[in-house]
Amino acid sequence: MSAKLVTHNPPVGAQRLPLDKLHAWEALGYGMFIHFGMSTFVGQELPSGQEPSAVYAPDKLDVDQWIQVARDAGMKYAVLTTKHVAGHCLWPSKHTDYHVGTSGNTTDVVEAFVSACAKYGLMPGFYYCTWDNHHRFGSVTWSEASLERTFTTAAYREFQMVQIEELLTQYGPIGEVWVDIPGPLGNDGRRVQYTQIARLQPQAVIMMNHGCTDGSALRYEYAWPTDLMAIERFLPHSNHGYKPWFSVAQTRTDVQDYYLPGEVCDPIGYDWFYVEGDPLRSDQELLGMRLICQERHTNLLLDVPPDRHGRIPPDTVSALMRLRRNLEKTGA
Repeated sequence: MSAKLVTHNPPVGAQRLPLDKLHAWEALGYGMFIHFGMSTFVGQELPSGQEPSAVYAPDKLDVDQWIQVARDAGMKYAVLTTKHVAGHCLWPSKHTDYHVGTSGNTTDVVEAFVSACAKYGLMPGFYYCTWDNHHRFGSVTWSEASLERTFTTAAYREFQMVQIEELLTQYGPIGEVWVDIPGPLGNDGRRVQYTQIARLQPQAVIMMNHGCTDGSALRYEYAWPTDLMAIERFLPHSNHGYKPWFSVAQTRTDVQDYYLPGEVCDPIGYDWFYVEGDPLRSDQELLGMRLICQERHTNLLLDVPPDRHGRIPPDTVSALMRLRRNLEKTGA
């Protein structure tokens, strides 16, 4: 089984979603990635997952502000980290007690996020991480990768399935579902997960994150099936916008072409989560990122992390507004 970039443009493609639906997603163009959760308060992107739930304690949480800032910055959609590597959930999940309901601030952040997106006219998306240092169920994560290869157990995969079912049945229509670190699910596990998401939210685009790549190659054994090509911490390669077709060999004789639009994800600073003192990118760099993504017909999902109070800091807001003004000056 393999995948490669296609050098011709098939008329329809074998992907689940029709081209008009994918083009509508591409037309959104610019979105806000929101990394917020236990890592914000621990000060580590990849914590042990053993921190008490009460450590999560934003004292001025304002999810409405996040999405208003996104709208004012010219963004058309937003994706929230519902559960990251720490395993702490931003909604009161029935399948664990490690969630906001047992924390220092019991607000259902997922609910507030979806409501704010509706209020300000943004498409909501959910991020969910397979790497979970709290809910192991015998799985081996990258925290132990030096010992053996990473994998998930059947018990963990069932846990992920029921949690994603909660997310996709309790909060209304969701436009994008972002599965991070999908490799340890295995080929069969990813297919089952993809099928479940497509059944519960058939209109949603599904991202199985490829990791840090420029979008020129599909990592079949790590991130297939997917509706999108993930481009993490890279700019899209120069051909991506003009050749977003990939040929996927399911077997030696069954080769089909898929249209996989690209999405660049990168932080506005260096860190995904808020870190005090993390310098923001310059105005010139942010403008260049957005313009290159536009030129290469690739969406930009710019990560804008709220601070420990639960608000996007003023200097970050100012940088986003300057970026919008600079984009307007270019006519973009």
